[in-house]
Amino acid sequence: MATYGLKIFSGNSNPELAHQICDSLEIPLGRALVGTFSDGEIRVEIGENVRGAEVFVIQSGAHPVNDHLMELLVMIDAFKRASARRITAVIPYYSYARQDRKNKPRVPITARLVADLIARVGANRILTMDLHAGQIQGFFDVPVDNLYASPILLPYIREHFDRDVVIVSPDAGGVPRARAYAKLLKASLAMIDKRRSEVNEAEALNIIGEVTGKSAIVLDDMVDTAGTLVEATKSLLEKGATSVHACVTHAVLSGPAVDRIEKSPLKGLIVTDTLPLRPQAAHCRKIECVPSCRLFSAAIRNIHNEDSISTLFEILH
Repeated sequence: MATYGLKIFSGNSNPELAHQICDSLEIPLGRALVGTFSDGEIRVEIGENVRGAEVFVIQSGAHPVNDHLMELLVMIDAFKRASARRITAVIPYYSYARQDRKNKPRVPITARLVADLIARVGANRILTMDLHAGQIQGFFDVPVDNLYASPILLPYIREHFDRDVVIVSPDAGGVPRARAYAKLLKASLAMIDKRRSEVNEAEALNIIGEVTGKSAIVLDDMVDTAGTLVEATKSLLEKGATSVHACVTHAVLSGPAVDRIEKSPLKGLIVTDTLPLRPQAAHCRKIECVPSCRLFSAAIRNIHNEDSISTLFEILH
């Protein structure tokens, strides 16, 4: 592949993924100092010439979210002022996406706020995966490529599960994704009717669809405190499912999430490495991580070569 003028840099949110992407592309990771001054302000120094280069900055919304967001903004500003030809922000997990509309009075739309910050500071393009809401792409004034995790998760499901499975959406918003997976796997489909009582808390109320005697796979874009996932697992087993697994793109796993998963009847949680697993999650035997580097490297390669990347997400169309 042609890599002339292509440079990849990384902040501190997920350096392991950045190294894996560079290994897949057979190019070195760009040299950059990304740290802090003594008072905590972000300090960035680019360690090589980027004038006229196409720069990809890999930075996910990992904990601590605000520090990593600020790192991304400062890095983009540094590359712009160093005369990079084009800057693509590679954001495997787009943080602040859960507030994507005004669902009650006097609340912000943080998904749009972050989009404005990234675009205004100088990013020419965004590459991400499984946005919490697809319409967030429209918040940007620059092109957004929203990859799907299906090329990663579908082969895993086919390899590790038999045909007698049911794909379960944890809410109404996830039904299109679950339906697409069910169609490709020739599996049945179910949905959980839930109501959220407080932020990060939900009560599973009813199962829509037949799950009796089937292995249930709960499909979602992210798992945060795992409260919804644990309640969904209990409800599915009460309705006759033989076992419950979950396939989730973004493993936020904050607060009591890992403890809840370990103590729950959930048999396994399959996640991607868009976010690095914290030590407790990495040592949890129920959690398995599958790599996303090949998908991101293919997208970066095609963007750099001005080729279409539609084949990387057509699988859900």
